[in-house]
Formats: sequence, structure tokens, C-alpha cells
Amino acid sequence: MRVTTIVGALTAALIGATAAVAQEPLKIGLITTLSGPGGYLGQDIRDAFNLAVKMQGGKLGGVPVSVLVEDDGLKPGQGKQIADKMLKNDKIKLFTGIVFSNVSGAVVPDILDADGIYVSPNAAPSTFSGKGCQKNYYVVSWQNDALHETAGQNANELGFKSAFLIAPNYQAGKDALAGFKRMFKGKILGEIYTKLDQTDFSAELAQVRAAKPEMVFQFQPGGLGIAFLRQYQQAGLNTEIPMVVAEPSLDAITLKAVGEAALGLNVTSHWNSDFDNAANKEFMAAWTKEYNRPPTYYASQSYDAALAIGAALKGTGGKVDDTEAFRKAMLKADFKSVRGNFKFGPNQHPVQDWYALKVEKAADGTLSLNTKRKIISAYGDSFAQDCKL
Repeated sequence: MRVTTIVGALTAALIGATAAVAQEPLKIGLITTLSGPGGYLGQDIRDAFNLAVKMQGGKLGGVPVSVLVEDDGLKPGQGKQIADKMLKNDKIKLFTGIVFSNVSGAVVPDILDADGIYVSPNAAPSTFSGKGCQKNYYVVSWQNDALHETAGQNANELGFKSAFLIAPNYQAGKDALAGFKRMFKGKILGEIYTKLDQTDFSAELAQVRAAKPEMVFQFQPGGLGIAFLRQYQQAGLNTEIPMVVAEPSLDAITLKAVGEAALGLNVTSHWNSDFDNAANKEFMAAWTKEYNRPPTYYASQSYDAALAIGAALKGTGGKVDDTEAFRKAMLKADFKSVRGNFKFGPNQHPVQDWYALKVEKAADGTLSLNTKRKIISAYGDSFAQDCKL
């Protein structure tokens, strides 16, 4: 009787220990920019990812997860140090969160070289999308060039025949101008690369005025965009030369900050807060309740990234060591995106629809970014054909 009791107790303890091990949360490393002019972009990425986890009861795809968040400070070296620590000390296999392409270019290769998995909620430089594509690298946002290609298409449909281009001098800025030029059929009257930390654009605006283009295309994300739009208005250019941009140049926070300076701005995006689908309505309601501030595109992308990771984890039973099994599950894209149609292309970047948006004023004087029409359906990117996985 006593032996039976002891054996029973040991068995129960063993089962309990096994269950405890099974419930050990999977660590996810979220490296993002939380400080500086672009800090609010990383904050939205962090908050949206955590919101998805909270909405699923601390899990993703039924798997308990623990999200470790670190600020890269928009410094590639700092990002590398954080990734190294997470890989070696925290034994993290699955990463996400990076906002800026210069940080991505420094950090992602180290993660992949260590047989880690990276799922991008934003930065998607051309260097990882064509011949340089990788099996353990996934993008849920867009490919850097693609979103600016859609701005070029929007400019064509709006009838503009000449343009002046401005972007920061780093990988995403180069991809932005290359993407716009790839699609725009008009004449380019000028092209300027600015500093990534620049706040005074008076010299560039003087060149715009002298060139007299029909429109301006600019890529200035985060706080850079706020400064640029304010100075564009102060120079009186907003009433003379219209602007056509892609989503990073005007998000909900930018609009709130600059107000009338953004009125009439033409924007292209794969998502907007007014999208009428069940997944987006659920996201918007949960976000508003949790944070009581308007979400940016970055928030929508990070929320989708969490759902995509959850779908992959569900397919693997929470395992990430078998990267081929994770890849097979991830590429099914078995989740409901807030943007509507979504699937992965051959380079593991999105194939999705793109829309023309415009900043308009309501009868009560409030400004909003409203979806006007679809401009491209099921669009991937210009590099997918060069990816051989």
C-alpha cells in the first residue's frame, strides 16, 4: 500500500513537472526603436505585438509566449549587441520588431547566421528580397521598394508629368526613390538624399521651388516627416506643389502633429484604420480600448506579424528548432490580416492590395486620412523573381 502510494506520488510529480516544462513560455526577441524622432514607430510595433499576445491570453497560436523588448536607439551597433545578447544569454530563436533598414542590415544577418528566425513587421530592404533572400527571413509589412512603387502608380493616375524626389541617405531611402522611379512614367526634375537625422530642410525646399515640378515625392518617416511637412507649409509650397507619398511619410501621428500642413496629401497604403473587414474592426476596437490613441501603419503590421507567428507556432506545436517545419507552417499565412487579402510571395514577402488615400477635412473641421480607391491588386515586389529558395 505504501509502495503504491509512493509510486503514485512520484508519477503525479513527474506528470506535473512535465506539464510545467511544456508550459514554459517561448521567448520572442523584439528589437525596435523606442527613442529619438522615430521612437513612436517602435512603440506602436511593441504595443501592437503585445496587444495580440494579450488578446490571446498570453499566447500566440495557443502557445504561451514571453516577449523580451529592447531599444536599438536607431543605432545598428546597439542593435547587434542586443541581438547577440538575446541569442547567447537568453537563448532566443525567434525575433521581430526592427523599424529601420540600416538597423535591419546590421542585425538580421547575425540572427540568420545563428540559425535564428526573423519575422519583419516593417523594414524590408531590397538586399534581403531578391538574390539575397533567406529561408528563415519573413516579411509581413511590404518590400521597401514596393510601397513606393505604388506611390509612383498613384502619381500616374493623378496625371502628374514631373516630380522632385527627396529621401534620407540610407537603404530604405534609396529603395524608396528607386521604387517610385520604377513605376512613375513622368520626368524626374531633381533627386536629393538627406541625412537620416536631419531636421532643417530649407536648402532642399529652395531647390524644389527652383525646379518647379508638378509634384513632390518624399520619404521622411517618423519625426523626420513631421519636420518636413511643417517646413513645406511654412515655405508656402503646400499650396503650390502637391505631394504624393507612400504610407511612412504620413501616418496617424504625423497627421495629428502637422494638422493643416497635410491637407490634400495623396498617400498610398496597404492598410487604413477605416478598412471594413472583421479582423480590422476587432483590432481597432481592442487598440482603442487598450491605448486610446490612433494606431499607425506600423501597429497594424506588427499586429499582423504576431498573428502570422501565431499561425506558424500553431502549425508546429510551438516548436521553433525545426526551422523547415516552422517555414512550412508560416508560408501558409493561415491568419486573418487586418489589411484583408494577404499571402506570401516566393521571396517570403507579402502579396497584397494597395489603396489610394487622401487627407481630407470633415464638416466639423477635423482632418482624417480616408481610403479613396484600390490602385493595385495582389501586388508583390520587383525582386521576388530573383529569389531562389
